[in-house]
Amino acid sequence: MYALEIENLNFGYGTKNILKNVSFQVEEGEFISIIGPNGSGKSTLLKLLNNIYEPKSGTILIQGREIQDYKGKELARKVALVPQNTVIDYEFSVEDVVLMGRYPYLGRFEKEGPEDYSIVDEALKLTNTFYLKKRSINEISGGERQRVVVAKTLAQKPDIILLDEPTSHLDINHQIEILRLLKRLNRKHGTTIILVIHDINLANRYSDRILLLDKGQVLGIGKPSQVVNSYNIEKAYNLKVVVEKNKITDSIQITPL
Repeated sequence: MYALEIENLNFGYGTKNILKNVSFQVEEGEFISIIGPNGSGKSTLLKLLNNIYEPKSGTILIQGREIQDYKGKELARKVALVPQNTVIDYEFSVEDVVLMGRYPYLGRFEKEGPEDYSIVDEALKLTNTFYLKKRSINEISGGERQRVVVAKTLAQKPDIILLDEPTSHLDINHQIEILRLLKRLNRKHGTTIILVIHDINLANRYSDRILLLDKGQVLGIGKPSQVVNSYNIEKAYNLKVVVEKNKITDSIQITPL
């Protein structure tokens, strides 16, 4: 059974089409990166996969069931989204923010118990944010807040994690830290990872497969070596590149000309 099946997905605002006949499948336990130029529909696709937007046409199956058939909390136990915008307007502590990830497992008026707090501490430690536990979410840096939001997602314990540019506000050290963490979850726990990322070289290094979007359509999907080639990159990004294998990481690497 696939973790996700997307068939002939179309979405737009009014007469403007954002995604056009998008179709692909994601195996359970896969790590897939979505790349493409600005405006290609990457973030929109993630929101559709989390049922934030409703498609104009086409189907989205989550573990064999249509996404619309899931109730809110039930879907939240299957799929979690780390959004691009991690600004939080209220003065919650970091611990309280991560505790929000336990909401799908609580009954009406039920309070968090010792197990929930234990899961939160584990998520904070995994994302190297435990030292921020009692701080206000609005008193920490953008990069720290990004890692706290990832911790909230880990506390949710979904089968599928969607991430919209999770490394965009992080320095290179924390970028690698987050990607290694996601890869570890993927390998050790079988968590399906789907992330939008601008850094093509990092996508190549950590992904099982790459999905390349261009103008709302799938230009290519497959192993990094199959999708990230000079023809596809020039077509999507209007940029000439050299594509070669990195001798240290053994992954495909692009260098702009």
